[in-house]
Amino acid sequence: MPKFLIEREVPGAGALSAPDIQALSQKSCSVLATLGPQIQWVHSYVTGDKIYCVYIAPSEALIRQHAAQGGFPANRISEIKSVIDPATAEGSVP
Repeated sequence: MPKFLIEREVPGAGALSAPDIQALSQKSCSVLATLGPQIQWVHSYVTGDKIYCVYIAPSEALIRQHAAQGGFPANRISEIKSVIDPATAEGSVP
């Protein structure tokens, strides 16, 4: 199943409170529950004005549907082709 990186422009994301982040997470999970098990949220990274999310889904269209139903921006969606880390330098490809 393809894995995607979603870039969400959220001004002030890095200053969101714990309750705000919890509410966003709950909304995302609620929408995911209605879309079914074929789409999964893996994790997200919060920066100053963006949130980067990693999802597993059969298509970009389903990720866009999740964003639309949740009221989340999905400014850029990129399919992840491979993952590299320090072990890659040693010849271990994950």
